[in-house]
Amino acid sequence: MRDRKDLIRQAKEINLFYSDHKRMPSYSEMLKLFRLRSKNAVFKRVLSLVREGFLDKDSKGRIVPGRLLKPTRVLGVIAAGFPSPAEEELVDTMSLDEYLISNPQATYILKVDGDSMIDAGIHPGDLILTQRNIAPKTGDIVVAQVDGEWTLKYFEKRGKIAVLKSANRKYPTIMPKQELIIAGVVIANVRKYR
Repeated sequence: MRDRKDLIRQAKEINLFYSDHKRMPSYSEMLKLFRLRSKNAVFKRVLSLVREGFLDKDSKGRIVPGRLLKPTRVLGVIAAGFPSPAEEELVDTMSLDEYLISNPQATYILKVDGDSMIDAGIHPGDLILTQRNIAPKTGDIVVAQVDGEWTLKYFEKRGKIAVLKSANRKYPTIMPKQELIIAGVVIANVRKYR
């Protein structure tokens, strides 16, 4: 039990470091964070943090954030139709990265510029989470390189031909002339209101 509490404390230390520096700490920096005396002890701690899901390792073996975000309280369900009586009650806690991202190594964030996907609810300034290792299906929103240019559009298969459609009537359907590369499928859209 003590070991689990230490892991949670150390995961929080890494989370704070990551928030402040926008990068993962080095093993030398973790010596100080964890109050340990040897890099071998840090190495063992990192293995435990990976095993528990607080950290991950990328394809090159470097540590990357796991479920570092602090879990947020889930207080229930809110009616978006007709108003209904509701009481605030702690139902659960959840971490947004755990909820939104199933494969951290294959997921990246892009900031949206432009209004071609506005009718899909994707606005300029939104952040989209995109996953690389998903095969696109008709109706998926994809990040694609078409004839050397990058875009965000709906993917549509028409027989053997793939086309890209916007979610704004002022933009035409894109039919690749030479090459279409799908870089990822959009799995979430994040908008900050304030």
